[in-house]
Amino acid sequence: MRAQWQKHLNSELKDTLSQAKISLQLSILALLFALMASAVIILFRLLLLWINTYTKTTELDFTGIADGWRVLLPMVGAILIWFVAKISSKRYKRMGIAYVLHRVKLHYGKLPLQSAPSQFFQALFALATNFSVGREGPVIHLGAVTASVLAEKFKLPDNSVRIMCASGVAAGIAATFNTPLAAVIFVFEVILREYKVHYFFPIIIAAICGTVTNQLMFGNIHEYDQIGIIHIPLSQYPILAICGLLLGCIAALFNSSLLKVTATGQSWPLLYRVLLAGIVTTIVGMLMPEALGSEELAIDQAISEHPSILFLIALLVAKIIATIAAIGLGIPGGVIGPIFGIGALVGAILALTSAILFPSIAPYVGLYTIIGMTAIMGVCLSAPLAALVALLEMTNNPSIILPAMFVSIPAFLIAHQAFNTKSLFLEQLDIMGLDYRVSAVQQALQKTGVRARMDKRMVIVSDNNELQLEVLKRAEGRSVLVRSTEDQMEMLQLEMQRYDSESALTRHPIEGLPDTATLNEVYKILSRERRGEVYIYQNKKENIVGVVSWGALQKEIRSGQI
Repeated sequence: MRAQWQKHLNSELKDTLSQAKISLQLSILALLFALMASAVIILFRLLLLWINTYTKTTELDFTGIADGWRVLLPMVGAILIWFVAKISSKRYKRMGIAYVLHRVKLHYGKLPLQSAPSQFFQALFALATNFSVGREGPVIHLGAVTASVLAEKFKLPDNSVRIMCASGVAAGIAATFNTPLAAVIFVFEVILREYKVHYFFPIIIAAICGTVTNQLMFGNIHEYDQIGIIHIPLSQYPILAICGLLLGCIAALFNSSLLKVTATGQSWPLLYRVLLAGIVTTIVGMLMPEALGSEELAIDQAISEHPSILFLIALLVAKIIATIAAIGLGIPGGVIGPIFGIGALVGAILALTSAILFPSIAPYVGLYTIIGMTAIMGVCLSAPLAALVALLEMTNNPSIILPAMFVSIPAFLIAHQAFNTKSLFLEQLDIMGLDYRVSAVQQALQKTGVRARMDKRMVIVSDNNELQLEVLKRAEGRSVLVRSTEDQMEMLQLEMQRYDSESALTRHPIEGLPDTATLNEVYKILSRERRGEVYIYQNKKENIVGVVSWGALQKEIRSGQI
């Protein structure tokens, strides 16, 4: 039984997972890996809550912080972040959503395990010490690392490793925000940036797993359901269109400012960057403590009764400065949380200002805050659908759907047409010098493993010319491989020669790939000369299990699936 199980894992399971098709096995693996990813995220959240019991940063009334020791928390956090980065390997210093996107696009979602502890503790310190960063950055990275490392440990094909990584991201988001559908949409719209049916089921299973884990630990909580939202009449939509234009301009300005600071700080030593971020955050906390933290305090002020417009404007400026300083100077954390806070403030300011001219708008301040959050996130990340679904689930109110969709149109048009605004994550990758662009052919070939298309009917012979000729005559179309004296694998072929004195046998060296590779690696090797073969081995190069030829690759490309 053990031998049969081992054979199933090494051969039959890998053959199934190598195909770009819906499979029960892939869904079961996604569930198992999502459970592990959810456990890591829950541990992260529980540790953050435990630390907050000592720092009391969970309290919404920060008016007393400026006179106490907690005003120095960002400076303490900056030193702790630098210390963790210092003792960690420099090879694994990159982290966050942009880095995950890069690894998914070019490395099948394979993230180094060594980057997880650094991300875990640096983000923990950043969130616990009031930096203006969000939780989604570290949970996406940790979820992706957990799932991808487990997939590599099980030696899954690379095309399946990518799906497991995406499933880990979905589990992390769902386990943090209780938003299963938004987690699925975010993965497709921001991380994968494409949709395939065989991706859908593992990712949605992982999102369900993360959500159930969240609800078992913390209850079925919708973070923004306390915001009063009233259905807005169609007569208000012209004003919404104008607000959409202003939201698009503010989102474009925020993106541009953040990217400029990011580009400027790239050449600075890490210690200088985090200390400067700590100093700026400390000063902002002294003057406007409501601008600290992720988004809770800003949203609370935006939806408070009878807020002052001038106070909200000052708070908006302080929140933008604190966010740009933290994210732009390299404090580990997400940007979506602060974007929600900024969007809520902008929406509230627009509603209160419009209410001066049109008093009938006054009851809809809550709806305007949600619309502002949706538009700002959608424009900044170039993810309008993910933003809309996230706010829909977090408010648990479908009344936001139509007005939020309507506002997103002018916001996107002016941001992308007038200001050439692109996805913040893609712009960050350009600044860091990390590529994410893959040709259409290569992207399609990455979805199929070599085991799905390799020819298992092959013969391996010793380095003996007479034996080779006899085997080749009886091969009946099968590939014949020979191991040379230099331990190099060569393909044996029988070709017509110009002179009888010349040998009819020809040998040419071929390269090998592990059976976890995809057709894209075969394409990279064979596309140089547009001919030849690649042998496939399992675990070690001596254990050859198949051959993929250029002809088979061309057949796959012309099949209509590529």
